[in-house]
Amino acid sequence: MENYSNLEKLSNDLKNLFQNQNQNEKEEESYFDFEIICEQNKTSFKTHKSILSSRSEYFKSLFKSKMKEYQENKLILKDVSSSILFSILNYFYSGKIEINLENAIQILFFSSKYLIDELIEITSNFIKNNLRFETVVDILKLSEAMNFNQLIDSSYQFIFDNFNEFIKTSFFLELEENHLNLILLNEIIEPNEFELFQSIIKWGKHKSNINQEKELEKEEKEKLQNQISNIINKIRFIDFTKKELQDILKEDLIPNQISKKLIQFQKLQNQNDKENEKKNEKKLKRFIQKENRNQNSLIFQPRFKLDSKIIKEIGHFNKLKEWINNDEFFSKMKKGFSAKRDGFDCKKWHDICDNKGKTLVIIKTKDNFIFGGFTQIGFTNNKLTWRNQDREDYRGWIRDPNAFIFSLRNNKNNRKSEKFKIRQIEEEYAIFYDYSSYGPNFGHGNNADFYLNSKLQSGNSNFGYTYHLPNRIKPYSNESQTYLAGSFRSWKVDELETFFI
Repeated sequence: MENYSNLEKLSNDLKNLFQNQNQNEKEEESYFDFEIICEQNKTSFKTHKSILSSRSEYFKSLFKSKMKEYQENKLILKDVSSSILFSILNYFYSGKIEINLENAIQILFFSSKYLIDELIEITSNFIKNNLRFETVVDILKLSEAMNFNQLIDSSYQFIFDNFNEFIKTSFFLELEENHLNLILLNEIIEPNEFELFQSIIKWGKHKSNINQEKELEKEEKEKLQNQISNIINKIRFIDFTKKELQDILKEDLIPNQISKKLIQFQKLQNQNDKENEKKNEKKLKRFIQKENRNQNSLIFQPRFKLDSKIIKEIGHFNKLKEWINNDEFFSKMKKGFSAKRDGFDCKKWHDICDNKGKTLVIIKTKDNFIFGGFTQIGFTNNKLTWRNQDREDYRGWIRDPNAFIFSLRNNKNNRKSEKFKIRQIEEEYAIFYDYSSYGPNFGHGNNADFYLNSKLQSGNSNFGYTYHLPNRIKPYSNESQTYLAGSFRSWKVDELETFFI
């Protein structure tokens, strides 16, 4: 017995059935049992209920409920052009559709409203891969309206990745206040704060319908100040040069409450009493500390810079910040070690990273998996809970009940970012310390949840031995052993980064 398949011919036959519907109208009229009319230009398309219901949950429910449209065998659509409607109906019949930058958003909108799941996925992926300055804001707004969380994240990520260029475009002005608030609160952007301020002023003028070029009257200044009042407190004025700060204060465009604080700051900055230089520095420091206690203002807080070649996605950054839950660590931590920069050698890693206290380890494999671990205690030979007495060098476990490991990108199972706490009965074995044989090692020695070998170029993972596994994954299974890095043994390291204060 042989199985024969000719899907291409089937696709073409069904496509011709739909596209040639008007050529022999009388002869073929009985083939069609439902009509869809585009109200914009009264274009009518004859279709089949069986095809529509099999391709769209919306039409399946419509026909099942036997509503007015079902009884009349007719549906009038007000929110779609005839060209988009033709493309989607043609896709219903043939399984083929042309998506481009001009029609993608309209196709996504229609697919979402009329529950065409596979077309939502196809169009979303196309849009994510073809984001541009001129389309990203419209896509972001549509995604929010339709609750497309993945597309929302992709839109923001595109803005973050291209932020310094994006703020100079006219498309930046189309963002809404809630978008700007979210963007400016994220530490992953690294803007020139003065240029960002200028763009915010342009944004405020645009939203207030104020001419960008003309000198502002008093009423227009007040209107602008009101427009930017909830945004301007997220600009890091502490990173302005003295001249930049002087220039913006002269323009008198900043809301009074913030302007007064900046004038105070400027006076303290400009004190030239050399005899009391240290005293003046202390005054300035106390002023900044006092202002930074205000949770609603970031104007005197320098923008944190992660300095990571691995963590580039805002979702990954936010997850790490949430899991570690220590603002002091995040504000002061630095990248102490990078394998690409400092060398793939565990002794070099220990020389740089030992005895640093709180330590964040991030690994990216050659297969693009991203995972790592965090310890409150750090890698230190002074706090071993057990030591191998047969060796002259320090080798043993470190107890840390607050240690955890994490997965940020899992290409194999396509799972979300997750944090995994240490199992209570295994707290004594949170970290294994071996100066000469291992780099970072989280877990029970040779059965560690993950460890890197002496050259830091490869590692092994027996995930679940010491730390909790994700739900529904069994210990010592192939799924647990391959979860973090895609394989159990000898996965290859692309980069290792280690952060501490």
